[in-house]
Amino acid sequence: MLTLYLLYQSLALAFMKPMRITRAAAASLASESLRNYAPFATELAERFAKSNYQIALVGGSVRDAILGRFNSGAQMDLDFTTNAKPEETKKLLTKWADSIWETGARFGTIAANKNGINIEITTYRSEIYEPNSRNPQVNFGDNIATDLKRRDFTINAMALELTTDTPEFIDLYEGLTDLENQLIRTPASATESFDDDPLRMLRAARFASQLGFSVTPEIVKAITDMSDRITIISAERIRDELTKLIMSAKPRLGLTLIVETKLAEKILPEIPKLKLEIDEHHHHKDVYEHTLTVLEQAIALEHRLSGPNLILRLAALMHDVGKPKTRVLSGDGRVSFHHHEVVGARITKERLMKLRFDSDVIEKVSKLVYLHLRFHGYGDGEWTDSAVRRYVRDAGDLLDHLHVLTRADCTTRNVKKAANLAKTYDQLENRIEQLRAQEELDQIRPDLDGNQIMQILKIKPSKSVGLAYEYLLELRLENGPLGQERATEELLKWWSSNQPKI
Repeated sequence: MLTLYLLYQSLALAFMKPMRITRAAAASLASESLRNYAPFATELAERFAKSNYQIALVGGSVRDAILGRFNSGAQMDLDFTTNAKPEETKKLLTKWADSIWETGARFGTIAANKNGINIEITTYRSEIYEPNSRNPQVNFGDNIATDLKRRDFTINAMALELTTDTPEFIDLYEGLTDLENQLIRTPASATESFDDDPLRMLRAARFASQLGFSVTPEIVKAITDMSDRITIISAERIRDELTKLIMSAKPRLGLTLIVETKLAEKILPEIPKLKLEIDEHHHHKDVYEHTLTVLEQAIALEHRLSGPNLILRLAALMHDVGKPKTRVLSGDGRVSFHHHEVVGARITKERLMKLRFDSDVIEKVSKLVYLHLRFHGYGDGEWTDSAVRRYVRDAGDLLDHLHVLTRADCTTRNVKKAANLAKTYDQLENRIEQLRAQEELDQIRPDLDGNQIMQILKIKPSKSVGLAYEYLLELRLENGPLGQERATEELLKWWSSNQPKI
């Protein structure tokens, strides 16, 4: 069952060179990275030490410091752990931090911002989920060992104690070795870890995608056996992890893991359903594999959208989800998926709503799914000016996204066919630019507005004004700009013919 995932994982990792680093070197690297990125960390440690508290950089922050990710130029948050209780942490941050948030205080976390960098300081703790509860039970601890054991993965269970004379690297669960071997493993057993917090199953897939690391067979088996547990996690938390996975460097790794372990059936069931279908454009290639390829090709074209783009990636992932419901097998053995873009847009909207994505994301992704076949509906490049205007009008502010998605949707291995499709789309983009230079193509409106229509027809606001506006818009799309004089003539003709019917 998991052969596909394990095979892909082994191929992906074959080209990665494991890093080799000693604990002393790790401490030095992490300390230097932290000092360069957030010089205030030394001052923060001194404040806690003077009050006889310990504080350590912890979790993903230590991992990223060792990997040099603080040098990427991206803004990164910092996580610390301490034996100080939340109310004591707040006192130490008051008048030192630029701002403070207490929203996570009941879970032991006080958040703050210092010099533009967000930090979270959490009291040593352990947490577990009751079998049917979506809220963890949090218990504060008094030593860092217990805190580290409760963490999700060994690469996130390392700490850099800052209140000692020299920063002390703490690695009780061989996280550094796993970092060297590019391996995702749990400090406790995978079953125990995922039972404590089922979201960690999805986090394993997310980290595999973000870091390009492999996961242990124990994790794969535990996810497979425990996938039902994810249903106790809130939609918002699942959405956030899925977003990080999809926006990662290698989303195929994580998506393959959650599909092969059946986890996707609980949180994104539309994707594994694609494995059962055959795409009529790509003989004997299932739609699932086609979808992952489209996602990767869309990512490769994201420079056209100024970098990683959630709207595009979600649209690429969901663009064919309407195929299972529209699949029809004809007598000659051919498969068709008529109107799958319409059905897919509806399915996409429903799924993203269940995952609590915001309305803007939902509407834009659904629209791209609905439009993703529009290019193929215009034949082999015989685009009239009217067709170009309608294509631009329908895409609206998603035109550039649609350009990228449409190009990414070509996964044929036929070199000649792929070249012809690319050439045809080049021609379409050129036509758009030509018309853009001649007309206000991005803001297609009738030559007369609503007030002018009412004045010319001598009518008050009513349904008739909207019908007249739509008629003039159709003329504009079909013929281009008419000018107010001709538009007035056409409006009066239309009114004379249609007034008795309205």
